[in-house]
Amino acid sequence: MTAAETATPSTGPTTVEYIRYRIPQERSAEFLAAYTRGARQLAASPHCVDYELARCEEDFEHFVLRITWTSTEDHLEGFRTSDLFPAFLAEIRPYVGHIDEMRHYKATSVHGSGSAVPTLYGWAGGAEAFTRLTEVFYAKVLQDDLLAPVFAGLAPEHAEHVALWLAEVFGGPETYSATQGGHGHMVAKHFGRDITEPQRRRWVNLIQDAADEAGLPTDAEFRSAFLAYVEWGTRLAVHFSGPDAKPPAEQPAPKWGWGAAPSVPGLSTADGPGRASEGSASGGGRSGRRRSGGRRL
Repeated sequence: MTAAETATPSTGPTTVEYIRYRIPQERSAEFLAAYTRGARQLAASPHCVDYELARCEEDFEHFVLRITWTSTEDHLEGFRTSDLFPAFLAEIRPYVGHIDEMRHYKATSVHGSGSAVPTLYGWAGGAEAFTRLTEVFYAKVLQDDLLAPVFAGLAPEHAEHVALWLAEVFGGPETYSATQGGHGHMVAKHFGRDITEPQRRRWVNLIQDAADEAGLPTDAEFRSAFLAYVEWGTRLAVHFSGPDAKPPAEQPAPKWGWGAAPSVPGLSTADGPGRASEGSASGGGRSGRRRSGGRRL
């Protein structure tokens, strides 16, 4: 392995490389086979987030390869100088002359999601579902010997605020951010509380029990995404409740999706990658869930 392969990828905004090909139809089968083999090198690269080769429906000679890199620098100085690149280049070299465009692109502020895939907020049942959840949950918390001391003197509106927060995180209205503040505001509420791991785990268990009692969906897809956020959020709470925690830069509330954590700069608490594909920070993830006749396809 070269140093470039083992180096830590950038954690900043990703870049997308588009390569547009015009491949004669008689060579399309060998072209697809070559990229199937070459894609193994992309999949093995720590600098490659994802990739996709698409073919035009109206003109079969046109192909577009999209590769998301951790950064342009990581692509040019990481992947291209690594031991993976020669094997990749050997597969695609015969088609270099058929390239119409090969450029890097950065995302703009114009982005969003359509309605084909329901948000977790919508799937759960909207605002009323999260209101029921927090009402049931905090009733349990105040009777729990491990958590009751943490929430002593709980403000009457606390459960309502947490319902707004969860609704926003799971794709609902941005009411919490508009009335209370963004993610930094929520994080700040944990400063100095010295939350322990047993308390965190009890919190996780009780909110799952509350989700059952409040009638939130029980399908595996929803509950796995719900629990993923609860684990992520409570572990951040423990970190920022500690004596050495430093306030993060102000950030918008994360947007959680079907199976992937959003990137929230400055909020990584461990030596892990510190980022994940968003459905995007959106995040949230993109798992292809959609409602159709009461079933997920």
